[in-house]
Amino acid sequence: MRAVRQLRNVRPVYAGGAALWAVSAAWTGWEDPGSRQMWVSVLFLVVFTGLLSATSLWLWRRQPAGASGPAHHAAPRQPAARREASA
Repeated sequence: MRAVRQLRNVRPVYAGGAALWAVSAAWTGWEDPGSRQMWVSVLFLVVFTGLLSATSLWLWRRQPAGASGPAHHAAPRQPAARREASA
């Protein structure tokens, strides 16, 4: 489960990287269309989008069916049965 926690923590980094490179590609494409800088920005956008997609897909597949809330692994609490002393 450590890997799942790490992937959940790194997913916002991938999303931020994808957003940053999308803005960079759009800006560079507006200023100098077809330039090397634009294509490098597009390449990094594809890389970060791929990482985000792979991470999200992997986490989605690792989710157990019906995992809407936290799992409770403790035994259910039951009242202690009253015992009668034998005669």
